[in-house]
Amino acid sequence: MELFTQIVFWIFIGTTIIQLIYYWAIFSRLAFYRKPAANSVDKPAVSVVISARNEYHNLKKNLESILNQDYPEFELIVVNHASTDESRYYLEELKNKYHHLRVVQIDQDLNFFKGKKFPLSIGIKSAKHDVLLLTDADCKPASKNWISEMASGYGNKDTEIVLGYGPYLKQKGLLNLLIRYDTFMVAVQYFSYALAGMPYMGVGRNLSYRKSLFIKNKGFISHYNIPSGDDDLFINRVANRTNCSVEISADSFMSSIPKTSFKDWYNQKIRHLSTGKLYKTKFKLLLGAFGLSQILFYGSLAVLLVTNSLPLLVLSVFGIRLLSQLIVNKIISKKLDEGGLYLFSPFLEILLLVLLSIFSLTGIGKKVSWK
Repeated sequence: MELFTQIVFWIFIGTTIIQLIYYWAIFSRLAFYRKPAANSVDKPAVSVVISARNEYHNLKKNLESILNQDYPEFELIVVNHASTDESRYYLEELKNKYHHLRVVQIDQDLNFFKGKKFPLSIGIKSAKHDVLLLTDADCKPASKNWISEMASGYGNKDTEIVLGYGPYLKQKGLLNLLIRYDTFMVAVQYFSYALAGMPYMGVGRNLSYRKSLFIKNKGFISHYNIPSGDDDLFINRVANRTNCSVEISADSFMSSIPKTSFKDWYNQKIRHLSTGKLYKTKFKLLLGAFGLSQILFYGSLAVLLVTNSLPLLVLSVFGIRLLSQLIVNKIISKKLDEGGLYLFSPFLEILLLVLLSIFSLTGIGKKVSWK
């Protein structure tokens, strides 16, 4: 075997080991997770907060499923941020029907604040209750027990943050499959790291934390200049190994409709990727090492197969890694109600690696916005 091929072979072996460590030492924590018994059976009063801008159709479609939740004490705060559609009139109409709906109207757009952090902050500061539950106007709860299931994450008195799952609805087409797999893998990572005592992000579609935690840490003030990051950057800054729990029961999910055009998904991913550079260094290293090991794994595999170097050994090692991936992803897919999504893991993983690499390069210096 030539020197170059030897180097590639050992890169292949090394990255395989790294991948197996991630799957069996980190991701398996989610795969084999069992929710611990709560120390408290009390149901805390909850303030659900939504920031919406020109979301009339989504509000009309989803809001009542939140207002009709089976929970003893909660309020829903909708911050109507400079909407020019029919949102205001619809919300006023709903207020006459639901006494626990509160509307915060912002008539003028404040251009010096980017994204939804300002209206969301207004909603949070308006909340009556300490336990906050955040979602978006285009999201719909999986059941009438959404609030109950998410609030159950506060069974431990030390808990200040509860991370939930926000899947995208299953539709036809490759783009939908890719979006759902990307969302699934993001969840696999942030849930698994949280269970390993290293929480680093949550998703704003389904996220809960205490108002007192928000106030104590001065909200989003440290990253107001970034349009996105109201969820992941805030959690990255305030979460620790003792104050964070996860909720993955099917009733706790909050689903939404995915992007239907590649351009819209690209812009969404660019916005999400723009926040990663502001994560704490250890998380950038951990997440970066996983992504780099994926790229080197498949790159070295391709070289070894093309050069026909130790094909039986190479395919055997690849098989071990593939089997590990499918086993862990299958168990997690069942927990997150993603059906047979795991079966597409190898193909979608490669496609996503290529696309995200391109997105990262083309997104450099690109301005991002909320709406």
